[in-house]
This record gives sequence, C-alpha cells and structure tokens, in this order.
Amino acid sequence: MTPRLRTLLAAAFAALALTGCADDLEVADRRAGPLVAEVVVEGFEFPTQLFIGAEHWYLAQLSGAENDATGTVVRIDPNDVSAEPELVLEGLDKPTGVAVFADELWVMERRRLTRGPLDGSTREVVVDEMAFNGRSQGTLTVDGERLLFNTSGSLRSIEDSNSSPMNSSGVLWSVDASGTIAPVASGFKHAYAHARGADGTLWSTEMTDGTFDGSPAEDEVVAVVEGRDHGWPRCVGNNRPVVERDANEATCAVVPESQALFDAGATPTSIVVAPWNDHELLVSLWNRGEIVSVPIEPQLTPAAGAVIYAGIERPQHLTLDGDRLLLVDFLGGRIVELARAT
Repeated sequence: MTPRLRTLLAAAFAALALTGCADDLEVADRRAGPLVAEVVVEGFEFPTQLFIGAEHWYLAQLSGAENDATGTVVRIDPNDVSAEPELVLEGLDKPTGVAVFADELWVMERRRLTRGPLDGSTREVVVDEMAFNGRSQGTLTVDGERLLFNTSGSLRSIEDSNSSPMNSSGVLWSVDASGTIAPVASGFKHAYAHARGADGTLWSTEMTDGTFDGSPAEDEVVAVVEGRDHGWPRCVGNNRPVVERDANEATCAVVPESQALFDAGATPTSIVVAPWNDHELLVSLWNRGEIVSVPIEPQLTPAAGAVIYAGIERPQHLTLDGDRLLLVDFLGGRIVELARAT
C-alpha cells in the first residue's frame, strides 16, 4: 500500500469512530411458489460475481484453484450468449467482485481494488494490501454515485488490549468516481454482499468464522446503519456478548440487530431484493446449497430464511437482469435463470 493510500484509509477509518443444474429442477417455494431453473450460458471455470451492464455482462471467475492467481474477467454479449465470451482481464488473484462504475471496470481481488477502461487495456490500483481475513474480500455493489466494498475482518489476539480488529479491517467502505474512499460502517467479520431495498435500507450479509466464548457465531443478514459499529468481534450473532472480549449485554444493546440468522458456516455470498416482491430478500447460502427468502418487515426474532431453491451445490451470486433473477453456479460453471413456474 502506498503511503498516500495508507494515510487515506487510516484517516477515513478514524473518521468512522468505529464464495449440472438440470433445466427442469423444481423446489417448493414457501413464499413465491415453485421455481424452475434454466441454464442461460455455461462453460466457465469457478465464476464468482456477474455484473449486468448496459450493453454487456461482465463475469469474474477464478479460472483455476483458489490460490493460483489465475483469475479472469470475461465480457458476455447478452444478445448472443452462445458466442465465445471475450477475455478482458487475466492473471487476477482470486477475483470475487466485478462492477462497471463511472464508465470503468472495477475488480476486487484478494487484497486489492483496481479500476480501468472497459476493454481492460490498463489498470489503476485504487487500494492495495487491504486488510483481510486470510482468504478474500467480497463482492462490489454499485450504490448510486458510490461503489461499495469491504475489508474482511482480521483480529488482534485476545491478549491485546481491547481485542480489536486490525486497522481498516472489518469495514464496509464506499469509493466515488474520483477515487475518494470513505467508511460506511464497521464491526463486520465479512460484509460480503450488499443490496439496497426499495425503502432505501442498505442490507448486507455477514459471515463470521471462529469461536466466541467457545461457540461459533451464526451468519447473518443485517440492515446497515451508516456510521455505526455493528459489533464484531465483541458482539456476534444477534448481538450475543462475547465475554472473552470484555463485552456484556449493555455493550451489545446498542448494536444493530440481525434481520436473519443462519447456522454457522452457511456462507451467505449474495443478497438481492426479490423481483416479484419488494418486501422480500433473497440470499444465496454457499455451503448449504440453498437460496432462502428473508422478509424485510421487522421481526420479533431474526428470520431463519425459508428455502425457495436448492439443487445447485455452490450457489455463488444472485443478480437481477431487469425482472429476471440470475444465479451464478460456482461449481457448475454457468449462469442460471430462476423463475416461478407458470
């Protein structure tokens, strides 16, 4: 990380104060009726995020083993998905995020965020040597006039005073077209994916690994409160205090509560608002091989998520193409459309 970028991130953080579907697959949907899956395009190698652009689709993929640094971004013609995708970038280190923002192509890799022309001819490093959890960052989300990304959480040891996250770690960030970076919220182990609701609420998934007072923490969906600390590592799950990190009920009472809780290791890799219902979130659970529905309405207790689709072993990324719901199949190497049966 350059001194300028290091200073920029540190200053911004201080200001916060704070991962073969058959065409006829069907699964009972407890909220919207049976879903059917249809393969749109295939032939990819461990695809991660799909971005729907005005003229083209952009797909990031590992194109090899997780740690081989052989990742690519390809461009797909949505009017002729049978055509050979165009290679735009190669040699990427675990690209988990891709987006077109401010007429440029942005890519999130393991520890750096880059930008450049849509043809991939040149790249500029926006942030390098980012704090991370030892494996990856997450997806990229266009949010109006800013782009959202996260630095996954890495902890100092329990023996350290305050048992706090490492500097600039566990934060949801924004960057604008000029490259100005600002913190959005903190206190996330891994705010991997994000979506803006019809009512303006910013939703995020949260992945938490490790043990806290001897027990694992659930994965979550949370409504992001900008400028707030969302608790990790002192408050996990639905604001459970972690005694070994000097937290108590009072500490966690001021932390935003969970909208949904999933079992530890469920791994929510994407989130979208359902195209058929503005009051419903859809979340892909990578390790459970499920798409679940989460109500947006306030809950007395966090929702568990109703399974609306299963059958793909590693559902990586959900995105909308107008009213179409598309799913990136990580292991199957394809893009699938999910629709309600007629």
